Parts: sequence; C-alpha cells; structure tokens
Amino acid sequence: MLELLVAIVFLTVVFMIMGVRVVRQGYVYTIERLGKFTLAAQPGLHVIIPFVDRVGQKVNVMEQVLDIPGQEIITADNAMVGVDAVVFFQVLDAGKAAYEVSNLYQAIMALTTTNLRTVMGSMDLDETLSKRDEINARLLSVVDHATSPWGVKITRVEIKDIRPPLDISEAMARQMKAERLKRAEILEAEGARASQILRAEGEKQSAILEAEGRREAAFRDAEAREREAEAEAKATQMVSDAIAGSGSQAINYFVAQEYTKAIGKFADSKNAKTILFPVEATQLIGSLGGIGELVRDAIGGPGSGPANPASPARPPARPGVPPAGGER
Repeated sequence: MLELLVAIVFLTVVFMIMGVRVVRQGYVYTIERLGKFTLAAQPGLHVIIPFVDRVGQKVNVMEQVLDIPGQEIITADNAMVGVDAVVFFQVLDAGKAAYEVSNLYQAIMALTTTNLRTVMGSMDLDETLSKRDEINARLLSVVDHATSPWGVKITRVEIKDIRPPLDISEAMARQMKAERLKRAEILEAEGARASQILRAEGEKQSAILEAEGRREAAFRDAEAREREAEAEAKATQMVSDAIAGSGSQAINYFVAQEYTKAIGKFADSKNAKTILFPVEATQLIGSLGGIGELVRDAIGGPGSGPANPASPARPPARPGVPPAGGER
C-alpha cells in the first residue's frame, strides 16, 4: 500500500509539472485543447491540463523586420531596375497569425514583392528614382490592408536600393555633368552681367559727378571773371576820374609808369648778359621829366609855374616825345 501511495503522489507531481507553462516576454503561446485553439497565453505562468491541452505555436509579437530579396522590375518606360526593400511588421492577434495563414513570413514576402512590382511597374525610371516616399506610402497602404485579416500590422515599408542598368547610369552621369556645366555657365554669365551693370553704374555716377564738377567750376570761373571785370571796370573808372581831374598830366604819368615797367622786364631774363635798348628807349627820359613836373605841380615846389614867373612855361610832355630843348 505504501508503495502504491508513493507512486500516486509521484504521478500527481509529474502531472502537475507537465501542466505548468511559462510564456516568455514578447511571445504569445496558442493553447489547443484536443486540437482546437482555445486560448492565447500571454507572457507569464499558465497551468494547462496535460494530455488534453497543449501549446500550439509560439508567436512572436515584437516588431519584426523582413528583408525582401532583390527584384528585377521593368518600369513603364521599359527600363529594368533592381530593387531591394525591407518590411517592418508586428503581430497584433496571435490566433489569426497562427491559424489564418500557413506561413506568415512567406506570405508577407510574396505579398510585398508582387505589390512592389505593381507599383513600380506603373512608373517610369525617373519617377522610381525620385519618388521613393510615394512608392513607400503606396506599398504600405496596400500591404497593410492585405495583411489585416492575418492579425498583422505593417508599420513601415522602405526601399533600400534601386539599381538602374549600367548604360542608363552612365547616361544619367553625363546628363548630370552637362546640367552642372550649364548651371556653372549660367552663373558665370549672370556674374559677368552683374559686373558690367555695376561697372556701368559706376561710370554713370562718375560722369554725373564729373559733369556736376565742371558745372560748379564753370559757375566759379564765371563768378571770378565777373568779379575781375567789376574790379577792372572800377579801376578804369578811377583812372577816368583821375584823367578828368588832372588832364593830360595824369595820362603822362600812367603812360610813363607802364613804359618803365616794360623796360624793366628786359633785365628779368636769366640768360641776358647784354641789353640793347632801341632808339625809342631814350624817350623814357622825357617821360620821366614829365613825371617830375607832375610831382612839382602836386607839391608846389620851386620851379613850378606860379612860384617862378621868370621861368618860361613848358608845354606838357607827350608820351614818346621828349620835351623841346631837352637832353637825350
């Protein structure tokens, strides 16, 4: 009896151990009772009935990455390109992911591949190279809608690489080079044009300032000539008044003064060693005599007409003609 009791206790312990299941974090276990799905065991400790319940599938509910192998796709303009992509997805319903589709990973890969061919096949080569965001968005919408019955959420679809043919790549490189050369020439031409415009503006401003300077200088020259003419007119008026008051004596004085200045300029030359006076230069003495008479008349000295009545009156000296009876 004791041995039977020990055997029963041992079997009971073994039976209980067989019914204990621990679900790891990030996974959901499907529990099947007599072959039928009954429970999705969440992470933690669970007790099942041995030989009646069993763990069906261990479903990973973490976000996963599925690498789509390279595909050769013909675009709308008959260009063949190689495309690589990745799909990010997460299982939201473990029961559907385990029992609604036979091979979840293979199904997602096939669905993504076919829709990738459909989306990129409707676009030309330039669009496939420049509109990756649009391709990703269209793929995400289509694949997520198709996998929703499987309890799967497609979080992201990304195109990793697009490889155009070699000859097209070379043609694109030449086109890019030509475009950049064109831009460089345009920028150089624009710079030259801007430089010419600035230079022309500078020349224009310079001409304007120069014209204004000439106008101002002309105004100043005219004003100076006007002042000079006024001074000359005033001096002429004073001479005229002096002549009107003194008669021929003032004329003899001014003529003799200018004649003397002209004769004195002969000695200003640095290279003159010998000075030859013309015969008319002797008339300077007569002019000086006329100046002496003017001075005596002005100061009333001896020899003047009224003070010395014995002296005969002399006619006034004329310019360039010596007085009668005078010495040369």
